[in-house]
Amino acid sequence: MQLYSTKDHLGPELRGTLRRLAELGYTDVEPYDVLGQTDELAAGLAETGLEARTAHVKITDLDRDAVLAAARRLGIGTVVVPWVDKARFATADDVHALATEINEAAAFYADHGIRTGYHNHDFEFSSMIDGRHAWELLVEALDPAIVLQVDTYWASVGGADVFALIPAHLDRIRMLHVKNEPPDADDPPARVDITGRMDEVVALAAPALELAVVEVVVDGDVFAVLERNRRFFAELLEAT
Repeated sequence: MQLYSTKDHLGPELRGTLRRLAELGYTDVEPYDVLGQTDELAAGLAETGLEARTAHVKITDLDRDAVLAAARRLGIGTVVVPWVDKARFATADDVHALATEINEAAAFYADHGIRTGYHNHDFEFSSMIDGRHAWELLVEALDPAIVLQVDTYWASVGGADVFALIPAHLDRIRMLHVKNEPPDADDPPARVDITGRMDEVVALAAPALELAVVEVVVDGDVFAVLERNRRFFAELLEAT
């Protein structure tokens, strides 16, 4: 699960939160800040047996040597670009410039045995360039060794047909961000509704899927929601 889901239970609570996630049955967590609490995170992973095979890391912004040291300490094999300014998707030239920056950073990490991935939000899809989603242009311009982590909710908010997108990019998709929850009242509405169809989504990605990463942002008891989602997706993955 993506640790941003428990952002209100990190800091001094980090190790206790990791213990609780392990008790819920999670096997992996995906950090979004590998530099802030590296020692505590490493200790918590060792204590609980949880793995952090992937992490969200702004590889074009952060000190590479520091990220590399943290990744090795935490056992991270894939650093995933989590977010970029949506202005980078205004024109084809903008997209290609962004791809060049990501490719250059990814080459550094690849030289040290760490893979790079890219995680989408909605604007990569809502931005259209020459009749195509800007995300498609970015994927074409990225080094083929860079894998894709498709956030199924945000892609659908941006207007992507997830049911067509996944089969078309199965050679690059290795991770999904998922949740089996109806949208909250203040959530952006999905242009292509995937509510109640996560079994179809997972089945489409299953042949290439390494991780299904649960991410939920809710008011109230997030651990109850995380437990419900872990059970749902574990059963789907076992069935496939």
